[in-house]
Amino acid sequence: MRLMSRRHQSLQQRQVGRAWWLALLLCCLALSPLSSQAEERAKDPTVLEVIDAYGERLFSLPLVEDDGWCLGWNHSVAKFTVLDCYRFREGRMWLERSHQPDFAAGLGHTEGRGEQISDGQGGYWIVDIDEPVPGSRYVLRVGSAAVDHRLIWDSPEGQRQASLSDIAAGQRVTLQLHKPDDV
Repeated sequence: MRLMSRRHQSLQQRQVGRAWWLALLLCCLALSPLSSQAEERAKDPTVLEVIDAYGERLFSLPLVEDDGWCLGWNHSVAKFTVLDCYRFREGRMWLERSHQPDFAAGLGHTEGRGEQISDGQGGYWIVDIDEPVPGSRYVLRVGSAAVDHRLIWDSPEGQRQASLSDIAAGQRVTLQLHKPDDV
């Protein structure tokens, strides 16, 4: 009787051990996309930075190859949101597309620079611009709170925004790609 009890106990321990390993394996598989993203960010620590006129970093966004973001702002006259959308590709910043809800002052499509298509709501997208941004950086005079210059990007938690107007209204800033080992 005692021998069966030990055998039964041993069988139970093996089943618990197998269940524990199976649970561990399932957890690892579930977390692997997150850990591979973290590993990817660790391998390529490129960031999109917003730098003020004194060289101080006001904002940074870690990037991996093919991450995208948009600079959005409210048109000063028409008050709608305009978007210029970029992508981190081949180690550079590329202007990919632009959304303009109307042909308001200062907006429009330049022939030969992307293709203008309807957004289905009375505005238009300029797609396939596909221009590398010289030096992967550009200067911006940040508008007031009414203009609300802001960076918009997707994250695992959903769409995120950072208002540049909240931190640098009226200031000259540089948006640039930066690798910590850049000199």
